[in-house]
Amino acid sequence: MGVLDVKKIDGKSRAKFIRYLLDDIKALEIMLEKGLIEDDIVRIGAEQELCLVDRNWRPTKNATDILDALKDPHFTYEIARYNLEINLDPLELKDNCFTQMEEQLRTLLKNAMITADTFDTQVLLTGILPTIDLNELSMGFMSPSIRYELLNEAIKQIRKKDFELHIRGVDELSLNHDSVLFEACNSSFQLHLQIAPNDFAASYNWAQAISGPILGIAANSPLLLGRELWSETRIALFQQSTDTRSSTYSLRDKQARVTFGSAWVKDSIINIYKDDISRYEIIMNTAIEKNSLKELRSGNIPKLKALNLHNGTIYRWNRPCYGISDNKPHIRIENRYIPAGPTVLDEMANFAFWAGLMMARPTKFDDMPNQMDFLDIKDNFFMAARNGSNSVMHWMGATIPTRDLVTKELLPIAYKGLEKAGIDRADIERLLGVIKKRAKGFNGAEWNIRNYRSLKKKVKQDDALVTLTKSIYENQQTGLPVADWPMFEIKKGFEIEQNAFLVKHLMSSRLFIVNENDLADMATSIMQWKNIHHVPVVDDNHELCGLLTWSHMNAHIKEKSDTTDIKVSDIMVDHVIKVDPNTKIKKAIQLMQKHQIGCLPVVDEYRLAGIITKKDMVGQWDD
Repeated sequence: MGVLDVKKIDGKSRAKFIRYLLDDIKALEIMLEKGLIEDDIVRIGAEQELCLVDRNWRPTKNATDILDALKDPHFTYEIARYNLEINLDPLELKDNCFTQMEEQLRTLLKNAMITADTFDTQVLLTGILPTIDLNELSMGFMSPSIRYELLNEAIKQIRKKDFELHIRGVDELSLNHDSVLFEACNSSFQLHLQIAPNDFAASYNWAQAISGPILGIAANSPLLLGRELWSETRIALFQQSTDTRSSTYSLRDKQARVTFGSAWVKDSIINIYKDDISRYEIIMNTAIEKNSLKELRSGNIPKLKALNLHNGTIYRWNRPCYGISDNKPHIRIENRYIPAGPTVLDEMANFAFWAGLMMARPTKFDDMPNQMDFLDIKDNFFMAARNGSNSVMHWMGATIPTRDLVTKELLPIAYKGLEKAGIDRADIERLLGVIKKRAKGFNGAEWNIRNYRSLKKKVKQDDALVTLTKSIYENQQTGLPVADWPMFEIKKGFEIEQNAFLVKHLMSSRLFIVNENDLADMATSIMQWKNIHHVPVVDDNHELCGLLTWSHMNAHIKEKSDTTDIKVSDIMVDHVIKVDPNTKIKKAIQLMQKHQIGCLPVVDEYRLAGIITKKDMVGQWDD
């Protein structure tokens, strides 16, 4: 969990904060030199992010109410009002620690579910909630924590312009946005592993090397706003949603605050911190009562609050961390790339796989720079994000399918690592068995895509997303890992329960449009070719200026013997009744009935967002 007690940084406070930050670095260097950092124990910890949805499987805004009702310090805010985070208790890596952690997580999730139920809310584990849309990414959905408000302000101040989001997969998503709330789409299961100080550089480099194949086998976030993008879309989305760089920096060597890194780490954790202080602007402040160097000289263990705060605003996928447990300082690696879900069992299997690999690093990988090219490892990570378990990895000078790398090379290492740590044999077999089955079958991303494509052949996009979300929830309740989930069967007579209340839930967003200066003959041809009866008309600024309907066009064509030179603007309806995406369905129906029309263009701040017709509202028209 990041530092929540933060303040805005300004000219006066910046110098003071920088002094604390530099002293924190010196204090950590002294502790490392004097052997004050704990090195005789290995602990694990985790943070579970979760989504809150209403009875219709759409995001809610009541995280604060649920958090207040829970009254449990294990729970805290996340960036949006439809997310919460659970901080699990650290455990020593031994015996049945994974079972203990799993039991605590299940207990806390059950408490969250019981409490959420009193607010007509359900708890869901998923990397990206399929039913999130642009409305839930407005500032009204940001949590009341000052940390996120200041983060948003600071990044916008540095960028000097709106955020640019562009992700291309099977589909393409390209848009501008005015806040960091796209980050709220991402839900993860963050893993922590304590590392011995003298082994940190080697451990960190190994953690980087195995990130690609682990991410590929764990991928669970292929959909965003109804688009099929990457197998783990969170990777691209998180980087772009918190990027302090605007397009004007495209040719400069300025790194994103969300980063995989640019080179192997040398010598010590200190070098990562120094590099980050050199590269990244300070964007937050916090109250610091005690100087770390003075604390150290007094025989106390310093909290390094300035260093931890700055580190918390730099989002390495493998993040170095400093902390204190039982009044003993330690350092650890935080694995931030694992998605939430699809089940608790899948998450714990991912954790055991990662921890096992970390604990049994083969000796030859103690010196990663002489074994593999860093750029190959970085490429692996992004290939895994794009293609999941169907990606191909660079490994020891060769290329190997991710599934084969996991089953033939990495799982045997993970088994040895968990045995070395003294993990119970039953847990080893149970958890790594989940990874093995997933590698030979399908992961969460593949399950989502197969079912989404199947549903879209039968129902509209929004109905498919709602049904998919409901199915994820129902499968989670069975406790079966995702590799054992059945595919959604659409049988004859299949009908979906209508949960649409707003126009955006039913409108068609993939439109055929014409320009007002186009020839009417072209518009007629498009309508005939595509068997459509309503075509929006836009001007040269791409703003809605009219509407063509089949009956209206036919009436005008019959009046003229020569239609060769007729333009769309000559025959279009230029007084258009339109609605915005958040108009209630009942209101849209009333407008159609009042004006005796069969469709309504949907406009979002002058931008044509879609069109809704009587046909789209079958099943609701007579309500």
